Amino acid sequence: MPHTDAIERLRHHYLSMPPVAVMGLAVAGYDGERLQVRAPLDRHVNDKGCAFGGSLASMMTLASWGLVSLKVEAAGIDADVYVADSQVRYLAPLFADIEVTATLGPDSDWDGFIRTLRERGRARANLAASVPLPGGGVATTFTARYVAIARPVANP
Repeated sequence: MPHTDAIERLRHHYLSMPPVAVMGLAVAGYDGERLQVRAPLDRHVNDKGCAFGGSLASMMTLASWGLVSLKVEAAGIDADVYVADSQVRYLAPLFADIEVTATLGPDSDWDGFIRTLRERGRARANLAASVPLPGGGVATTFTARYVAIARPVANP
């Protein structure tokens, strides 16, 4: 997996948040444009035996946040990343482990995002994530707006 050090820092950051640590979330892949995370169903099962909707929303939020964070780090910028708003669509129940893929939304571009962050100290990007069904199709989709705010440079 390329970007091994950055992925390890992201994994450590995820595990430093107690609610995320109990989710069993693992980084499954990163190709520079897509971040994939997964978690076992048994940590997220609801009373119907399928994945809990809140877990699906949380996993897609975390995957998208992680993708923006990796892009900001790769640009050498020290910034905080926040989810500003999101929309989730639940299309079908998932009776399998949760696998999420997060990507940049079609109406955003990384170059413009990073340029704006450097120039203005803050920038926003639209992200998309989805959870596939094992036999094909999609269980859940997610769109969100993320904001990065550069941290002030400390004066010596």
